Parts: sequence; structure tokens; C-alpha cells
Amino acid sequence: MAVVGLGAWSAPGYAWDQSTLASGDHGPSNANASVAADSDDDKDGDKKKVKDLQGVHVVAPRTTEEMARLTQQDSPNLINIRTGDEIRSLPDVNTAEAVRRIPGVSMETDEGEGRYVNIRGLDADLNSTTYAGVRLLPTNNASPFGGYRGVALDSIPTGFIGAVEVTKSNLPSQDSEALGGTIEVLPKTAPDEQGPFLEGDVGGGYEPLRSTGVSNFSLTGGGRYGPFSIVLTASSHIDSRGIDDVEPAYFNDSAHPYQAVNDIEQRDYELHRRRHGYAIDMGYQPDDDNEWYFRAFEAGYTESYKRQYFDVIPDGNTTVSSSGTLQDTLTFPNALTKSLRDEEETSRERFYMLGGKNEFKGSDTTIDYHVAYVEGTYNKPYDYNSTFTYNSPTGAQGQVHYGPTGPGSVPLYTITNAPGYLDPANYTLSAINNSTAHNFDREMTYAINSKTDVNWGSLSEQSLNFGLSVRQRHKQTNSQPYAVATTPISLSNVSSGAQETYYDGNYQNGEDIIPGALQRIFGYGTVGPNQVLSSEQQFLDVHEDVYAGYGEYMGTYGNLGILAGVRYEQTNNRSNAFSAGVDANGNNFANPINSRHRYHNFFPSVQLRYDLGDDMLLRLAYSSTIARPGFNQNNPALSVDLGSGIVTTGNPALKPATANNIDFSFEKYLPGGGIASIGVFDKEISNYIVAVQTTQAFDSSLFPGNSQPLRVYTYQNAGSSFVRGLELNWNQQFQGLPDWLQGLGAGANYTWVDSRFEIRPGEYAMLPSTSKNTWNASLFYKRGGLSLNLAAYSVSSDLFAIGGDRTSDVFNATRTSMDFGASYQFPQNWTIYFDAKNLLNTPHAFYQGTPNRPIQREFYDVTFLAGVRFQF
Repeated sequence: MAVVGLGAWSAPGYAWDQSTLASGDHGPSNANASVAADSDDDKDGDKKKVKDLQGVHVVAPRTTEEMARLTQQDSPNLINIRTGDEIRSLPDVNTAEAVRRIPGVSMETDEGEGRYVNIRGLDADLNSTTYAGVRLLPTNNASPFGGYRGVALDSIPTGFIGAVEVTKSNLPSQDSEALGGTIEVLPKTAPDEQGPFLEGDVGGGYEPLRSTGVSNFSLTGGGRYGPFSIVLTASSHIDSRGIDDVEPAYFNDSAHPYQAVNDIEQRDYELHRRRHGYAIDMGYQPDDDNEWYFRAFEAGYTESYKRQYFDVIPDGNTTVSSSGTLQDTLTFPNALTKSLRDEEETSRERFYMLGGKNEFKGSDTTIDYHVAYVEGTYNKPYDYNSTFTYNSPTGAQGQVHYGPTGPGSVPLYTITNAPGYLDPANYTLSAINNSTAHNFDREMTYAINSKTDVNWGSLSEQSLNFGLSVRQRHKQTNSQPYAVATTPISLSNVSSGAQETYYDGNYQNGEDIIPGALQRIFGYGTVGPNQVLSSEQQFLDVHEDVYAGYGEYMGTYGNLGILAGVRYEQTNNRSNAFSAGVDANGNNFANPINSRHRYHNFFPSVQLRYDLGDDMLLRLAYSSTIARPGFNQNNPALSVDLGSGIVTTGNPALKPATANNIDFSFEKYLPGGGIASIGVFDKEISNYIVAVQTTQAFDSSLFPGNSQPLRVYTYQNAGSSFVRGLELNWNQQFQGLPDWLQGLGAGANYTWVDSRFEIRPGEYAMLPSTSKNTWNASLFYKRGGLSLNLAAYSVSSDLFAIGGDRTSDVFNATRTSMDFGASYQFPQNWTIYFDAKNLLNTPHAFYQGTPNRPIQREFYDVTFLAGVRFQF
């Protein structure tokens, strides 16, 4: 009987084979074990053993859930895999949305899609993302905590990938920069069988909020021809989404009521996103002992924003009526404004990898090696912002009456004594600004690894694994503001359309500003001294090199599998920026500034796996990991405003955060790819990095004329912190049901997390991005080609931004969403499908202090998708 590796597909009933491809540093994918299973008896026997480390890769076209669970079961460390079929069963359009279904994972959304992923309560900057075992780089610096390390997973479409895997207990052979865990995107490679194959997906959709369309396309083809193989993948997803958003801001001081606002900003978004992914995988395998491969991909998106704003800006003379309504005065011309943000940006990830594997049977040694180049880029050719202010025809002072009575406690209001405040003829242009940005993040990776079978004592299936790797990274951020000279023209000259009523009829935005009209009149601006200063303040150039080596032992003693080893990493970092600002006399200054750091760490790991029989096992793992300081956090640049006595800077003396991790779990594997498991984990963290405000005296020769001391906003290492939690996971297709219910199944997972750090001196809180409760639940039916899936996802609130006290901390609100997917597979290679995304119209909301003070609440409505898939 033929055998195939994880992801292999050819015909029902094919089993498993061991792959000697190694992981992390050593080969195209993460480290895991597979099982040889030419028969049920062989499978049962092999489940008692921990197998050789293998590279998990997806062999096109598809991987079954049974294959994924079997790989997970026999892995020496704790992992979760979500296959391409599982991803396609629901309307998950990017990698972040696919990963959030995995236990212990929560998702940060933006613009109606998943973007960043948190693992076990640790934010995206503290986790790693890899493709074929090689680290991917950020395409966008706007990670939730701005560390410039978190990968925005919305740039990787699901039609482009074969499967995703989350590693929760790190191995010595894997990069240690994974404080929470590692997200591995698994590429598609050719099946073992000779000949060609082709599969694809063509679909479209409708979004009722703005009556806009969606298009979706993916195609994968290739095959194996003698010793040569090739797989080509192309994917496209185009979405013109509308967004309804309102963003209040609060005085948040003792002089005003708790819910008194200093701004109510209404945002009516039109978003056009074009996501793409292209990949190639080529292989040459002349015999069973030697193979070489080349892999490459490009993925990303270009999006255009048209954001129409209307702002109500009270004066701060807040009073409370006997009915509880708040009221305030409006002083014109600045109390009412109309604005447009017209922006385009492109995020792109490029990846090139060349490697091979050679087995030397005489010495029982296998080596593998690769060289890879990865580049993440972000380009913003324009970001054009214009503002018009209301001029009262009567000159009278207006009034606003409001209260937190809207959806999610957003303030609803009425305005008086402001005649014609929605008439564009009463608005005059007051400001325009523009900016561009170009950021890149590039890394070269070199790795070589060896695996040697040994036979010591009474243990079986023993091997010694060694590896060396080098990662050389270069990151640069560039931003250029422009000054735009204007004349005070009327809004009526550049507006059109009907009066906008949005947010379920709760707000009026007036007429839209015509995108592009002001650019045609006033141009894109010029660069003067102030714009040069601003550009220098935002400049950063960083080189970071990581040199690593590891040693690892694997063996089996009866039912006990043992993996133990240690990893060493040396980090060299050098940064270049500017100390720039305005001196006490109002003059601009900018001086180059740089820093260099070098440090090294050891990362021991012990992973134990005990097979209880009957598809049950226990795991106990100790691992150690690191989170290097975010590039903004140790940025030596100083942004100085001596007029206000404020300095904003990174802290080049920051230490990396490190963690000692313990995992203990029980797993029971069920027929049909099912599982029931319970696990606990503990991460004891040293040197967690937090934002702080300090007072510091500077050398007077550095900033002549300044008054000492200065308030400094920077970062520092906190004391000991921890993350602890519980994971429950269950997924099962029910057995013994009446005939018409055969194929019914359900699944659920729940994660409880507790964490702690010193948020302010003497005050403790849960870590940023830690949600105490996260759960997924699903109900599915699979029978005779019909597949129905209903899935819900929920995550409780988490800390998003740290303020000066508890009332000014910002939280990502609790959110619960639901999706539906249906498909029918015809006997001859064709499948039709229908999906409904965001059935609950879940808002994306943030609040300040308490949930009844929202500072952002946006929603997107439902998305309907339909199409056809084919496979030959």
C-alpha cells in the first residue's frame, strides 16, 4: 500500500509515512512526529511511540482532519492543527480568522476582519509566525502595542495556504522568540503520485450595509513528473466593505461628569481591499535519500480608504439636567467640523527559500539545510486629510444635549442654535495635511541541521539532533509629512450626494466630501522645515542579527516518549535614529543618535509524552522562550517638545522578556478526527516590558535653554509577571444515531487565562491582550456530500492601552460572533457552497475605564458568499 505524509491526498484509505524533513531551523516546517500506519494494527502499535521529528507540510490538494489529529497525537510537543478543509467549511477569509478557532487563541480585528492573533493571553508582538519553518516579518507596524514585531495575518488569504498549526510548547529546534507560541502557515507541496492535479474556488458575495460586492478566487495546480514536482497557487479576494463607526472622547477629569464628552466623532467608512497571494513550490527528488526544493510566495493587499467624518466638539461647560441628560455649549467656528481622510496603502510579504535534505544510510545521519529571504513592506503613497469648519449664520452660541442612550452606550445628541449645520454652504475649508510612508523589514536566514539515529541502553527510537542558524534582519521606517497651502473655499464646492444618515439612523453626517477634489485644487503639498523635523522624529533604522545553535535528544522508554535539549541564541542589535524636537526658543533641531546591544540566552526544554493506550495520552512539558523588545520600545530616538517639557523616547537599555513555561495535558483521540482534551499551563515571565512616565534631568548642553526636569514617556522592564490558564477542547462526530442523523457532530473549546503584571507602581492588572475567557462552539452535519457548519466565537474584554490611571485605561470590549457555512459535493469533482459571515452583526468596540464609556464602536453587518469549487 502506498503511504503519504501529512496533507497527502490521492485516494481514500492512504496512510502515513515518516518524513525526515526537520523543523524550525532545520527544514521547511515545524517539528512534529508522524506515524506509519499501513494497517490498523501498525497504527495502534505506533501510537505507543514518539516518532522522529518531521516537517509537517501540506501535500496538495488536501489534508483530512484524521491526518491532522493523528499528527497532533504523535507530536512530541503540544500543537494544534487546522486543515484546509476545516478552514474552507466556514467563511474565514484570512489566516487570523482561521487560527482563532484553535483553543487558546484570540483574535484582534480591524476593519471587519481578523488581523492579529494572541496566544494564551499574550499579544501578537510576543508570538512568532512562520511559513515552512521560516519566520515571516511584519508588513504593518500598527500592531496593537506597536512593537513592530507582530505579523498582520490579514495579508495572507486562506485560499493561499494548505493548513495552519499553533505550537504551544517550544522545542530546542525552534526559534525561541515565541513567548506565547508560534503560528505556522503550512505550504502546499505536490502529492507522491505521478501526474497532474488542479483545484480551485470561484465565488462572490454581497454586503448589505453599503450594497457592495465581494469576489473570491483561488487556483492550485501542478503535479509530480518523474523526480520533479511543482505546485503553483494563486489567490485573490476583493472586498468593498462599508463601516459605520462612532468614536466619543471624554474629558476624564474631576471637573466634568464621568460621561462628559469633549468630542463625538462620526465615521462613515468606504473601504476597498484587494488581497492577493501567489506561491510556487518546486522539488527534485532523484531517490529516497536525496531531495532539493525551492519555495516562494508573495501575499498582501492594497486598500483604499474613504473616511467621511463629522465631529461635534463641546466646550466643556457641562451640566446635568434633572432627567440625567448632559448638556454643553458649542462655540463656533470650531465646535462642528466635516472631514475626509483619503488614503491608500499596500502591505506585502515576499518569501524565497532554497533547501535540501540528504540521508547517509551508512552513518544513520540525515542533514537538511536551507537559505531563505523574507521581506515585509508597507507603502502609503498618500494620506490626504481635509477639514471644514461650521460658521453659524447668526453668530450665536450653540448647544448640544446628549446622553449614553445609543447602541452600546454611544452618546445620542440633539443640537440647537446652529441653523443649517448640515448645509455644506455653511462650512469653510480650515486645514489640509498629507503624508507618505515607506517601511521595510528584511531578513536573511541560513540553517543547517543533522539528525543521527543512536542505540543506547534499553531505550528505542533514539536520535541526536543538532543545528545551527543565522538570522540577519534589517528594518527601516520612513514617513514624510507634507504642508498643503490652502484658501478658505466653501464645502459646497467639493461635496455631493444626499444628506448621509447612517449608524442605523442614529446619526447624520451631511453631504460627502468628494474624494480627489481637493487634491486637484491644492495639490499634494510641499516639504518645509517642520515637515523635515517630523520625518526625522519618525525615522528608525535597525539591524538585528540572531545566531543560534541547539542540541536535542529523542528516545522512547516503553510508553514514555522523551525529548530534551537546549538552545543557545546570541542577539546583536544596532539602531540609528534622531534626537529631534523644538528647543526653548522655538527652533528645530535634529541630531543623529544610535545604540548597540549584545546579549545571549540559553533555552532548555524537556517534553514528556506518555501513551495510556486506547488513544489516550498524558503530556508534561517544560520549555523556555523569549520576547525581544519591540523596535519602538528600544528605539533610541527622542521626540522633544521643550515648550511643554515632554520627551518621548524608547529605552535602549531594555532587557528582553523571558519565560519559563510548564504544560500538562490529557488527550483522548476519538474516531473521525475527534478529540477530547484538558490542559493547564503556567508561564512565569521575567522583565515584561511596560510603558511608563518618568521625570528625568538631561544634560543642559544637550537641550540648551530647557527647564529641568523633563517628563519622559518611555518603557521599562517590570518585575515578575505570569500567565496561567486552563484549556478544554472537544470535537466529535456522534455515533449510533438514527440513520438520517448520521454525520451530526459538535465541537467546543474553552480557555480560561489569568495573568498579572505591575501596570503602574504598586498597582497590578492582567497583561495587555489577556482575555480571561475565550470559547468556540460549533455544530456540524456531514453526510452524502452535504456539509453544514454553524460556529460561534467569543472572547471577553482585554486591556488594549495603558493610561495614567484605571479610568483612562482602554479595553477591547467583549465580542461574540457567529458564522455559517454550507456546501454540497457532487460525485464528479464539483462542489457548490454558501456562507454567511458575521450573523450577529458583532460590533468592534473599545471603552475607556468601564463598558458604559465607549471610545469606538463600529459595525459591518452580514456578508453573504456563494461559489463553486472544483478538483481534478
